[in-house]
This record gives sequence, C-alpha cells and structure tokens, in this order.
Amino acid sequence: MTSELETITGGVCAPIGFRASGVTCGIKNPDLPKRDLAMIFSDFPAVTAGVFTQNEVKAAPVRLSSTYLKQVPPRAIVANSGNANACTGTVGMEHARRMADSAAKALGIKRREVLVCSTGIIGVPMPIHRIEPKMPEAAAALGRDEESAANVAAAIMTSDTRPKSEAIRVKIGGKEVRLGAIAKGAGMINPNMATMLCFVTTDAKITKAELQAATKEAVDRSFNRITIDGDMSTNDTVLVMANHQAGNRSITKGGPGSRLFREALTELMVRMAKKIVADGERVTKLVEVVVKGAYTDADAEKVARAVANSQLVKCSWNGNDPNWGRVIHAVGYSGARIREEMVDIYFDGLCAAKHGLVTDTPIAELQKAMSGSKVRVCIDLNLGRGEYNIYTADLSAEYVLFNREEYAVTKVK
Repeated sequence: MTSELETITGGVCAPIGFRASGVTCGIKNPDLPKRDLAMIFSDFPAVTAGVFTQNEVKAAPVRLSSTYLKQVPPRAIVANSGNANACTGTVGMEHARRMADSAAKALGIKRREVLVCSTGIIGVPMPIHRIEPKMPEAAAALGRDEESAANVAAAIMTSDTRPKSEAIRVKIGGKEVRLGAIAKGAGMINPNMATMLCFVTTDAKITKAELQAATKEAVDRSFNRITIDGDMSTNDTVLVMANHQAGNRSITKGGPGSRLFREALTELMVRMAKKIVADGERVTKLVEVVVKGAYTDADAEKVARAVANSQLVKCSWNGNDPNWGRVIHAVGYSGARIREEMVDIYFDGLCAAKHGLVTDTPIAELQKAMSGSKVRVCIDLNLGRGEYNIYTADLSAEYVLFNREEYAVTKVK
C-alpha cells in the first residue's frame, strides 16, 4: 500500500455527500429479523462505473442496471439479499424495474437514476410485495453516521458471517479524496467475478472514462484474483460512484492524480477481496498463491488458478498438510509451459520442493507453516519473468454440509 493512503472509518458514508441505510423486509424468511434491503444515496449526481458478471446467465438486476448505467448519472444503489432474482424470466425483469421505481419515488428521483442489485437464492420469484412497502423506510433511514454505514453493510450479507466495509483517504492535488466500500461474498466465488457485490463511493472529481478504466483495472487486480469454490455467479456486480465533491482537479486518463486514484481504488478493492475469501463458507484459511518465474504472465496465471481451484490441494490445506505433490500435479495440468525439474515450491517461505524434488525441510516445520489462518504458497517455475498471484481458501467438510442445507429451495418461505 502506498504511504499516501490512510485508513479511516465510515465505510460508504465516509466520502462527502453519501448516505446509506439498511432495513428489514423478510425477503427470504418473513419471520427472520434480518436487514436485507440496502440503500446508498448520493446527494449529487454521480459519475458511475460498473463491472458485471461474465456468466452468460445474467440475473434481471444485472441486465437492468447495466442498461441504466449507460443512460444517466445514477444517484442511488438499491440492493437486496435473500433472493438473486435470477432465472426468473420476464417477471424478474418487471420486479427489478419495480424495485427501481419504488426506490425512485421514495427518493424523489428518476427510475433510471437507481441501480438495482440482488443476491441470494437463484430461480425463486422475488417477493416484491415485501420490498416495495419498505422503500420509504429505507429512504427515511438514510444517514451518514457509523450506524448507517454498518446497517447497509449488514443488509447485503447472505452466507457471510460478518459485514465487509472499508474506507480510505488520499491527497490528490492538495485535496483530500475519500473512498468507501462495502462488499458481500462467501461462496460461489470465482472470476469473472465472484458471487459478490461491491459498492464503492468516492467524492473524487473524475471523468467517466477514467473511472471506468480505473474500476476495470482495480477489479482485475482484486476480485478477478479470488476463488473459493470455482463457481461463477449470475449476479456479480461492482459499482463505483463518484460525486465530484472533493474539490480536486478533474482526474483524467494519465493526468495529474490518475496514478494515486487508481492505487487507492485498487488497494480498497484488494482489501475487500481478501475479506471475501477470508469469510468463505466454512473456510479456515486465507491462502495467497504466488507464481513467479513463469515463461509469461499468462502462464503464471494458469498455474495459479489450477492450484487455487484444485479440490485435492484445498482439502490438504484444510488438514494443515504441506502436500507439495498435490501442488505440483496441479502445476502440471495447468496448461502452462513448465519443466518439472525446475519447479520450486514454498509454504510460508519454507522450501518443500526444489527442482521438482523433496527437500530436507522437517515435515513438522512445514505443517506448522500450514497451520495458520493466513498462508502463502509460492511456486517458482524458474523459466522467465512471468508473475501472478491469487487469493483462495481451503475446502472443508463443513462447506459441503453447509451448502447441502443452507440453499435448499424447499427452505425458502
């Protein structure tokens, strides 16, 4: 992290001119007193950038918001948890529009100034009758304080065990620029992107073209470098709203402030990405897989993804087992150019394999290195300068049990 960035409090409410709220609708279960409707509002029109799922099956809110984003500067984001509104046909699109409509009326703005997001179970009709009556409450509850920031972060959680929120500030052209973020995600995590939502607010003055370029770059370096279970969602969305209230000179591509803003946005998203993986469904470890010495960066990425998504490798990590044989077998089928006799493998800095052969590092030391909640696995192919890193997690028996029970359609009321 650049020394010019400072961590602050306030989440998405930290930047000037942003308010937020989270209220209870009972979307998944009307008997469960859980916040499940989130609202973020800018007091001023906001230049907004978005990156959406690459899954060919896209949820209704993804299709609607990607269309609205091209039309007018948004003022608000409305997101629900408990129901993905995915694979729900024309009715799903109508429900997404009704969410935008009801939010717009409550806020006194136009429907196309509202971006809609949903997360939760797929294939179940959205209980829109529970959402629409709650929009005035969400609008009335909008605030800038810590409680409001906490409520909006909680409202987008599904299988997450804790809310994910961050805020930072940086001086750009002598002006203080703030960025805040919330995110959700714990399962079905794999680029491009994960089953995740991330909403970023900033008071920076920036052109739409530069904001979109900065957002894509930051996503590629953060959310597109995480994987928990190798599944790609229908609802992935990252939205970045910039309302120009910081007073800085407008940031343009390659212009003054561009580097600092991109670094800040990337750092913020990397933090959120790590929070998602660390809170993966029933995981016990956040594992960074680092590949270096590849023939090309593309080869390094192939190796990193093969290792990070290998169920055999992830199961061994869950057992604190420094099984480098499973790692090198994934390296071998990755599709990258490798030479077995050149591969070195390290667990938290301890060499387990050198030139494709076992080392004399004591197994007890390697097991200890694998026993922490944060582990770094480094693979050196010794073939070139290609590098890539990815964040992943272990795979537990509890993950299987959780997903067998938690997402059963018959449990939805």
